[in-house]
Amino acid sequence: MYKYNDFDEAFVRERVAQFSGQVARRIDGSLSEDEFRPLRLMNGLYLQLHAYMLRVAVPYGTLNSRQMRQFATIADTYDKGYGHFTTRQNIQFNWPKLRDVPAILTALADVEMHAIQTSGNTIRNVTADHFAGAAADEIEDPRAYAELIRQWSTDHPEFQFLPRKFKVAITGAPNDRAVVKAHDIGLRMIRNDAGETGFEVIVGGGLGRTPMIGKVIRDFLPKADLLPYLEAIVSVYNLLGRRDNKYKARIKITVHENGLETVRDMVEGEFAQRRALFNGADQALLAEIEPAFAKPDFLIGETEGFDAFYKADPVFRSWVDTNLAEHRQPGYAIVTISLKAHGQTPGDATSEQMRVMADLAEEFGHDELRVSHEQNIVLPHVHKSHLPELHARLAAVGLATANVGLVSDIIACPGMDYCALATARSIPIAQQIAERFDELKLEHEVGPLKLKISGCINACGHHHVGHIGILGLDRAGVENYQITLGGDATQDAAIGERAGPGFSADAIVPAIERLILAYLDLRETAGETFIEAYRRLGAEPFKAALYPDEAGDRKHAA
Repeated sequence: MYKYNDFDEAFVRERVAQFSGQVARRIDGSLSEDEFRPLRLMNGLYLQLHAYMLRVAVPYGTLNSRQMRQFATIADTYDKGYGHFTTRQNIQFNWPKLRDVPAILTALADVEMHAIQTSGNTIRNVTADHFAGAAADEIEDPRAYAELIRQWSTDHPEFQFLPRKFKVAITGAPNDRAVVKAHDIGLRMIRNDAGETGFEVIVGGGLGRTPMIGKVIRDFLPKADLLPYLEAIVSVYNLLGRRDNKYKARIKITVHENGLETVRDMVEGEFAQRRALFNGADQALLAEIEPAFAKPDFLIGETEGFDAFYKADPVFRSWVDTNLAEHRQPGYAIVTISLKAHGQTPGDATSEQMRVMADLAEEFGHDELRVSHEQNIVLPHVHKSHLPELHARLAAVGLATANVGLVSDIIACPGMDYCALATARSIPIAQQIAERFDELKLEHEVGPLKLKISGCINACGHHHVGHIGILGLDRAGVENYQITLGGDATQDAAIGERAGPGFSADAIVPAIERLILAYLDLRETAGETFIEAYRRLGAEPFKAALYPDEAGDRKHAA
């Protein structure tokens, strides 16, 4: 992991002191809410439906046990004993009091963390593949480049007041686990014909009210050119981006309205000028950063005990089969800890659970944890001999649900339970779906399925790229839930197709049940996933399951 140097430490402490003064002036009335709003947003503080919310940056989703324990302490001291992990690989505290925010930021600074640029029209937290540095399919660990981007973008004087917020994601593997095609800039590490490693650069992706899949603006970018090329893209966007209409201000609209070729020509021209201005300083900084991401001192040991336990214990075996991924190091596994226990709020973790995860990372995981964009926690490096004890200790605090990638592993935004922008509830719907399929005992038979829920058109729950997406809307004061089908967040990214009329809160769970039961009847083999069946058959048989009365009317009319 990257460790703060003296400059980082001084920079963060200065920002804490600055914002502490601003908070004091807001409390004593010297600043109005209108004056305070841009200041608090620059420091990750939102005013939600019922209280303030503080969003803390977890750079590219990587943290250590000390930082996770500090989250637990903050949750107990200044919140309600829990935190919410988000699709941006951050953590949110939903109930801080304004007077306590300076103390929270000081506690974060004590463990090399902050809330800078987790809001506002600036470059947000850079996200990355949560299996980075561990995945068997990885070309190269992208986190040193993510850290380079983080340092370049933090308080960048040119990009603090962009037309709209700006999000960057990076992956070092051909299998995209970072949703790079749904970001303002997506970076995929690839090899060219000469065997050199560089980046495929994607621009103009994004969800929200106008969902778009990003377009390739550079087929291959040498690694040494990364920062000047990113600076060229953001500079062009800063000039071209719409400022007259916030709904048309994202770079996806800039690319759509001006055309990819026009934007590419402008970026390449800007890049030619800016490249020389870096004078190798970016590469010198990268050389300082890279040693922080050296491989851990991996254990060399036997795994016979794991193998025996796997054969003997069906509960453990189910968890291993579902929640573990292949590691590049023999004898190791990547462990995903589900924060989606049936009936619980997706992405929430109690302070007790945070401390247990911190302990396990310290004892068994080379002191490293990751936050995934799917709102789970990952232990990227665990020797298989430690898995039986690790599983038992997770189970003791409700963290051993074997459902990663299954129907109850739902991405859900906070919805109308917390968010002032939401038009419908997300959390109760996610809970009800998870509980229903737990009752039916069908989850593992259904197999891999990405279900995502958003409580408004802003799509914070990524519903557009769910195999099944649910969008909650307000229809004359009544919650109404639209379903989209066929979305995909991987390297084969696609925007889901709206299935038809929405469903009431009471009808949405039965509709999802009909849909998934229809899939079980329609699939050719037990190994054909929902998204594969949908692509083979098209939308019509799934729509017929969702709207049986309409299907019957059409059949009768025919």
